[in-house]
Amino acid sequence: MFKKQKNPLLVLAVATFSCVLFFSGSAAGSGFAIIEQSAASAGYAYAGVAAAAQDASTVFFNPAGMALQSGSQLQVGAHYIIPQAEFKNQGSTTVLTTPLTGGNGGDGGEAALVPNLFFMHSFSDQWKAGIGVTAPYGLATKYDDGWVGRYHGIKSELATLNINPSVAYRINDQWSLGVGVSFQQATADLTNAIDYGTALFAGGFAPPTASQNLDGKGEVEGDDWGIGANVGLIFEPRAGTRVGVHYRSQIEHTLEGDATFETPAAAAAFAQAVGLVDTTATADVTLPETVSISAYHAFNERWAILADLTWTKWSHLDELRIKFASGAADSVTTLNWDDTWRYSLGGTFKPMEALELRAGVAFDETPIPDERHRTPRIPGADRIWVTFGAGYQFTERITVDFAYGHLFIDDPKIDKDVTEAENRLRGALVGEYDASVDIISAAVSFRF
Repeated sequence: MFKKQKNPLLVLAVATFSCVLFFSGSAAGSGFAIIEQSAASAGYAYAGVAAAAQDASTVFFNPAGMALQSGSQLQVGAHYIIPQAEFKNQGSTTVLTTPLTGGNGGDGGEAALVPNLFFMHSFSDQWKAGIGVTAPYGLATKYDDGWVGRYHGIKSELATLNINPSVAYRINDQWSLGVGVSFQQATADLTNAIDYGTALFAGGFAPPTASQNLDGKGEVEGDDWGIGANVGLIFEPRAGTRVGVHYRSQIEHTLEGDATFETPAAAAAFAQAVGLVDTTATADVTLPETVSISAYHAFNERWAILADLTWTKWSHLDELRIKFASGAADSVTTLNWDDTWRYSLGGTFKPMEALELRAGVAFDETPIPDERHRTPRIPGADRIWVTFGAGYQFTERITVDFAYGHLFIDDPKIDKDVTEAENRLRGALVGEYDASVDIISAAVSFRF
């Protein structure tokens, strides 16, 4: 459901995540994607995930991989994502060219525990079925209430809960096919301050000194369910060598809920006149499709290499628009996001039968085209992943996986143009972020 706000950016934070139970935090992938769905794959930076078919998490990355598994498996995993997003103001101003007041907002990154759950069962040597409960998209940022960018955003959360049943069929010794359907819930909670003082001055109802001295606050909350699908294929030309292709469809959401406003008494009549009153609101958001091409090759029983190329159609997000039932003007944010590529390479080494060591690197492009289209709700930039991990098989039935990753992020810059209509009341936010992400992943798998 939606809750208070007129600011166009209010829906921009499309995503905090939730899975099994509701958890919120920060995305580690580009845009607001959450690739963290497997602790084993995290160890090699998710290279080759559409071909690895390592455990039950293949339900998410390529359901065809279930056809290469035997018996039944249950996997429970969690990923603790620790983002850093510290802003440094570099001359932000109002539309009146006076400095925007307030501090740098503290660390806008919100740490979160992101769980996932997978189960698969073998009905025969050819037919397998499974289900995954994941959060494929999500984001959470939160700044101090009075920070310099408060008119652009204070709190931004949007969660996805994805329930993904799937089936797989082993066509022959070389080919396997898998398909699935996704039932996905998206929820949003977005807030920011409203500069009523500048709005009243612009309308001739207050002196210029009212600017930034009559702040209100808006919040929008909303939710929706959508349906999507995924299909994957694995080709194994010989034992130990696999190529996988996986497609996951877009899912369209119309978030519906409430918009509510906190308005100072001196601006109450103005807010009433322009429709900034408690009301219902809607916003359309398309979560993008992805295509992955992966390869896995085992040189021998100890060494293996993995590689992956993933395309994401972020260009669906050309704008975010909130519509208010009160008659207030639509809140619009221009995004103009680009499609992106993610490149990853990893390897595994087994010093003993029960222990596997893993390492990987990846380059993840940002969909944000430039500083003008970057927002403090999603201060993303290109990132480089460096990861390592290990898996240990304690018994024939129980395996535990662990991974750690660090994401090096190009310092994201923001340079909002106050001459653009959507920024006139929010101001020209100008500055740079010191950003990075650390991820700790763990999972336990049961085979029976």
